[in-house]
Amino acid sequence: MTFQQARRLLLSFPGVEEGPCYGTPGFRVRGKFLARLKEDGTTLVVKCGEEERDFRMESDPETFFITDHYRGYPTVLVRLERVRAGVLREVVEQAWRLNAPKRLLAQRPRRPPRPTVVPRASASSAETRRVPRSR
Repeated sequence: MTFQQARRLLLSFPGVEEGPCYGTPGFRVRGKFLARLKEDGTTLVVKCGEEERDFRMESDPETFFITDHYRGYPTVLVRLERVRAGVLREVVEQAWRLNAPKRLLAQRPRRPPRPTVVPRASASSAETRRVPRSR
């Protein structure tokens, strides 16, 4: 993804506004920090919560990571050149839900989670089954 694509995605959520944040483009929902572009111009900082951060870093450490500066904060760093649009949408939606006021949350009902393919414990390793992903 490019920053412009990420910008359009962020601004598609109700109540999200763009403004400067530590000298780079930043995004807030009703004044609460949501995301910002890091100084390198290729990494997005997203305040998505500790559970989402840990899940993403464990599932795709080449795309999602933190630095010592962000250790202890509920944020994740996202390499824009590696992240798929649908995955970034999920992370941004989680961040938006954590930070948006209730009346904005009502404007965007939660979608059911997409199923994830996981191997079935059987004699044939080629068999798979679809189960909802839990976080």
